[in-house]
Amino acid sequence: MDRQRQADLLRQVAQAGDRAAFAELFAYFAPRVKAYMLRQGAREDVAEELAQESLVTLWRRAETFDPAQASVATWVFTIARNKRIDRLRRERRPEFDPTDPAFQPDPPPAPDSHLDQARDEERVRAALAELPPEQLRLLELAFFKDISHRDIAEAEKLPLGTVKSRIRLALAKLKGKLGESD
Repeated sequence: MDRQRQADLLRQVAQAGDRAAFAELFAYFAPRVKAYMLRQGAREDVAEELAQESLVTLWRRAETFDPAQASVATWVFTIARNKRIDRLRRERRPEFDPTDPAFQPDPPPAPDSHLDQARDEERVRAALAELPPEQLRLLELAFFKDISHRDIAEAEKLPLGTVKSRIRLALAKLKGKLGESD
């Protein structure tokens, strides 16, 4: 089947949902796509399934084909290749194991952990209160509101370097204050 015939058939599928045109395209491309999948290392049953999925995609998405970008054969084999890649990705994902320790709930916190957490929070609040207001404001924007340094610089009408250096200074002061009592 020549390129022009392929393009004409695909156009009929896209414009009118022509089943006879699709059947002709299927009969031509299905064995070729299956052979391609086999050459790529797919098992017989997987190659057959991927060929069918590829041609079903051709049926469903025929109107998106652009003959200026590629030939029908190139388009079909690109679909097939993408189907193969998707299949490989699914196969390589590990199975969900509900007994995996990562999926088990954390043990309940120790009774004294709340006291330790409250002390740590108080130390952090005290250290933040000692920061200069301009450094504290920039830390709040960067870490509590998750705003990028560039956006902070624009909003505060400051040079980007100034924003970065004030944040670095604030973090260094916090580290010094919080490290003192350890």
